[in-house]
Amino acid sequence: MSRNQLVSLTGLLSIFCFQVAEAQVLTLKEAVQTALHNYSAIKAKVNYVNASKATVKQSVKEYLPDLSISFQHDYGTVNGQTGPLYALRGASAASSSGQPLAEQNWHAAFGALYLTNVNWDFFSFGRAKEKIKTAQAVVARDESDLAQEQFQHEIRVSAAYMNLLAAQRLTQSWQNNLDRAVALQGIVTTRVKNGLNAGVDSSLANAEVSGARIVLTRAKDYEQEQANQLAILMGVPMQDFILDTQFVARIPAAFYDTATNRQQHPLLAFYQRRIDLSNEQAKYFRTFNYPTFTLFGVFQGRGSGFDPNYGIQGLDKYSQSYGKGIDPVRANYLLGVGMVWNLTTPLRIQQQVTAQKFISQALKDEYDLTDQRLKAQLVLADNKITNALDNYREAPVQVKAASDAYLQKSVLYKNGLTNMVDVTQALYALNRAETDRAIAYNNVWQALLLKAAATGDFALFFNEF
Repeated sequence: MSRNQLVSLTGLLSIFCFQVAEAQVLTLKEAVQTALHNYSAIKAKVNYVNASKATVKQSVKEYLPDLSISFQHDYGTVNGQTGPLYALRGASAASSSGQPLAEQNWHAAFGALYLTNVNWDFFSFGRAKEKIKTAQAVVARDESDLAQEQFQHEIRVSAAYMNLLAAQRLTQSWQNNLDRAVALQGIVTTRVKNGLNAGVDSSLANAEVSGARIVLTRAKDYEQEQANQLAILMGVPMQDFILDTQFVARIPAAFYDTATNRQQHPLLAFYQRRIDLSNEQAKYFRTFNYPTFTLFGVFQGRGSGFDPNYGIQGLDKYSQSYGKGIDPVRANYLLGVGMVWNLTTPLRIQQQVTAQKFISQALKDEYDLTDQRLKAQLVLADNKITNALDNYREAPVQVKAASDAYLQKSVLYKNGLTNMVDVTQALYALNRAETDRAIAYNNVWQALLLKAAATGDFALFFNEF
C-alpha cells in the first residue's frame, strides 16, 4: 500500500469515527421527540381520544330508528284461560292463543312467528342533539388532556436533560479536581522525599486525593441517577448519554424577546374543557324532563299447526306437521305514534342537574387555583432569570480569580515559599468556582425552561436549540 493510499484510508477512517461520535450525541430536540413517541402515558391518552371520537359517531347513529327482525319456530300447547294478567317488570305468560276449554289437554303442534319492528324516537326536545354535544365535549376534554400531557412531558424531559447535563459538568469538574490533586500529590511526594518539606504534607496530599476520588464517585452516582431518569422519560433502555453542550455557554435569545406574551396555558385549557363538559352534561340531563315522541311500525306473520276450527268442531283439528306449522298463513301490520312521559322524572332530574352545577363550580375553583399557581410561577421564573443572569456574569470572574490564586500558590509551594494548607485552600476555591460556573450556566437555561412552563409556551425554550 502506497503512502498516499494510507493517508487516504486514515482520513476516511477519521471521518467515519467522527460521524459515529457525532451520531451518538443526543440533542435536546431528539430527546423530546423520542420521549413524545415512546412514553406510554401519552400513548394511553391518544387511545382515550380515539375512544371519545368513536363515542361521538355512536351518539350520532343512535338517532337512527331501531329496525329489528326476528322469527321463532315453536312447539307447544294452546290451552287458553279467561282471566286478568299484568306483565310485572316485563314478565309475562307464554303467548299461546286458543279457546278456553272445559278441561286441560296436551295436544301440541308447531307454530311460527315472523316479525319486523321499527321504532324511532323522532322528537325528544333536543335530547339526541345534546347527547352528541356532550360526546363532542368529551373529545375536546380528552384532546386538551393529551395536549397538556404532551406539554408537561416536554417540560419534564427538558428538565431531566438539563439536570443530566449539569451532573455531567459537575462530574467533569470533580474529575479536574482529582487530576489537580494527583498532580499536587506528585509534587509533594517528590519534595518530601528530597527532605524539602515535612512528611505531614505527603499525608495531607494523600488525603486530598482520596477525598477527591470519593466526591468524584458520588458525582458519578448522581449522574447515573439523572441518566436513568432521562431514559425512563424517553422510554429507552438505561445508557450513557452524550449530550449537546454547545448551547450552555451562551445566553438564550428569548430573554431579550419583549414580544413574548403569556398565551393560553395547555393545563388551563384542559381545566376549561372539563368545565365545558360538566356544563354540557347539565344541559343533557335537563332534556330528560320532557317526554319522548315515537313512531313505530310492526309487520307480523304467523303460522300454526292448529286448525281455525280447533275446539269448535272437535279437538282433533290440528296437525303435528312441522312444515304446516311454520307456514305463515296470517299477517298483520300496525303503524302508530306514541308518547312516553314519566311525570316523576323531573323530580329526580332536578337534583341531578343541581349536583352537576356544583361539580362545574368545583372544577371552576380548581381552574382558578391552577391559574394562581401559574401566575406565581411566572413571577418566580422572572426572578430566577434575573438571578441566573447575575450569577452567569459573575462565574467567569470567580473562576479566573480562583485559577490565578491556585497557580500562584502551587508555584510558591514548589519553591518552598508557602505551606500545604494554603495550596489546599486555593484548590478548594478553584474547584468551588468551577462547580459554581457549571451550575450558573445551567441555571440560566433552567430559568428559561421554568418560564416556558409558566407561560405554557414550550417553543419559548425549544426554539433556542
